[in-house]
Amino acid sequence: MPGMGNKVHLHIVSGRRIGSPHGRQIHLIIPLHRHCYDSEVTNAAGRADWTDVTTVFLDRDGVLNEKAPEGEYVHRWRDFRVLPGVPEALAKLNRAKLRVIVLSNQRGIALGLYTITQVEAIHAAFQHLLINHAARVDAFYFCPHDHGQCNCRKPLPGLFEQAAIDFPEIQAAHSVMIGDSLADIEFGNRLGMRTILVGGDAAQLLPKTEKAAQRADLRCASLSEAVEVLLEQKG
Repeated sequence: MPGMGNKVHLHIVSGRRIGSPHGRQIHLIIPLHRHCYDSEVTNAAGRADWTDVTTVFLDRDGVLNEKAPEGEYVHRWRDFRVLPGVPEALAKLNRAKLRVIVLSNQRGIALGLYTITQVEAIHAAFQHLLINHAARVDAFYFCPHDHGQCNCRKPLPGLFEQAAIDFPEIQAAHSVMIGDSLADIEFGNRLGMRTILVGGDAAQLLPKTEKAAQRADLRCASLSEAVEVLLEQKG
């Protein structure tokens, strides 16, 4: 596929699942152990200013692609409908030299509706699509568990901890979480991140989304708008 002057390779090894921060290779590392980290949620003493943000964490469904109807799940690439402006927004983050990491809860795996391999295939296909827009995601992490089974289901911190192991330079206080749910905003709040809620008309917000809107630093209509605001804040 056409890209940024380099052919994309897929490399499968055992261990944690990460993506290349340089965009020249995509590493899909299959977890050997579905390990949940035991450390407590750490609230940062103080959040950095927007100008100091270096890492952007993104939820997946509802932020990058259309969310499935209530009770359903996006588990095939053909059902992964990328939202308008998403590839371009990710390219802007890449050009601004911001690290881009996707964190998602994938409860459907625990329910037996689809597999870890299917989720990884969607992420690989999405990376290939992004190449055509000179864009990339630096890494994908997801929780395959049901409620109460782990420490990695947002708003718990396990996915952040996994990312911090693979990218030791990440600091929560220098990060922003962009999501469309209360779990996303609580995840960012607990870790001391800046937070942006995307999607939803104010007059049509569900109770949980209203709560998320109250707790978020900013609310935007889409990822495209959120990225514009973030980059303006960074100056």
